[in-house]
Amino acid sequence: MPKTELIMGMPISIEVVGEISEDIFADIFDYFRSVDKKYSTYKNNSEISYINKGLVKTSWSLEMKTVLKLCAQTKQQTDGYFDISHNGKLDPSGLVKGWAIQNAAQKIIGRGVDNFYIEAGGDIQTHGQNADNEPWRVGIRNPFDINEVIKILAISGQGVATSGTYVRGQHIYNPHNLNDNLNEVKSLTVIGPNIYEADRYATAAFAMGKKGIEFIESTKELEGYMVDDKQVATYTSGFERYVVDA
Repeated sequence: MPKTELIMGMPISIEVVGEISEDIFADIFDYFRSVDKKYSTYKNNSEISYINKGLVKTSWSLEMKTVLKLCAQTKQQTDGYFDISHNGKLDPSGLVKGWAIQNAAQKIIGRGVDNFYIEAGGDIQTHGQNADNEPWRVGIRNPFDINEVIKILAISGQGVATSGTYVRGQHIYNPHNLNDNLNEVKSLTVIGPNIYEADRYATAAFAMGKKGIEFIESTKELEGYMVDDKQVATYTSGFERYVVDA
């Protein structure tokens, strides 16, 4: 059974095959709490909140500078569709979640654990195999009925991220057209070489609307599955190799 804690305003789950020291779980959950403490725009005493209140750049932590540089790189790599600037404030959450999951996975690997997965708010990093000695199974939910799984993926070592409005409502915007309600796409799932890549590109691609799946198709090492407002699915050319029967 996975161990789950509510951190960063979402359930974070870790499942490991075999017995491991309980302090590994504690260390990883503590790491996520430290990320939340630093990057949450909902905490008045977080570093990102202090930056948004005018903290001078010379006082920013090295890690914060690194993360904001990654955000700037992602903006450039996505033709500006990934943009953390909102009404003059910075919100790097569209990158931080995948970045933190990937860091947590590396910490677990560093403790000698081979077979596990981490899920945070629906974004997943897998490593190795599950208890049946097979790739991990990851379900894609129907955005029109979240109790229904419409695809099951076999994933080992990759990350899977889904962007959509069916759980959190409208929280992604098109920086090139702020009047775009992004109603045409209901969900976009991206498989990447790791969850950092999958998560940041899923956010950017969703902001592109229906052409987001074309962007995923054209980006090396990514595969995607989009469900539009007409309940029609469109997927990239290599996506089906991950799909398994229920």
